[in-house]
Amino acid sequence: MRARVPLRAAIAGAVVAGGVLAGPATAQATPAGPGVTARLIAQKTVGDTDYTLREITIPPGQATGWHYHDGPLYAVVKAGTLSHFASTCASDGVYPKGSAIQEPAGPGNVHIGRNLGDTPVVLEVLYVLPHGSPFSEDAPNPGCPFE
Repeated sequence: MRARVPLRAAIAGAVVAGGVLAGPATAQATPAGPGVTARLIAQKTVGDTDYTLREITIPPGQATGWHYHDGPLYAVVKAGTLSHFASTCASDGVYPKGSAIQEPAGPGNVHIGRNLGDTPVVLEVLYVLPHGSPFSEDAPNPGCPFE
């Protein structure tokens, strides 16, 4: 789903309202392309749910690797254009700078994000996950001719 909304403020507010932890991290998905990185911006646990805000950078020509999430994910494209593909190998969205992205949870939602452009893709991503869950669950390539 693509929408141009002030989602960044809502994401940051939801996480920062409860407290902030910051530090470097690496992106989790297999096989992520060389240079795909993540930076922790904020993190808070409320009840049994972890809310984590991260900045993900995908260099030109690279991808996140095939994966899914145990909870919903919300993102804003801060730079570049993200090309998003479902496990059917079909594109399910092209998201330029300023776009909002929502990814549903579960193993039935395997996907990959690819940077097909010539500038880095920078995403600000809010993960809403069951407490202690990884940011992503690795998945094999479902048979697509690209990685």
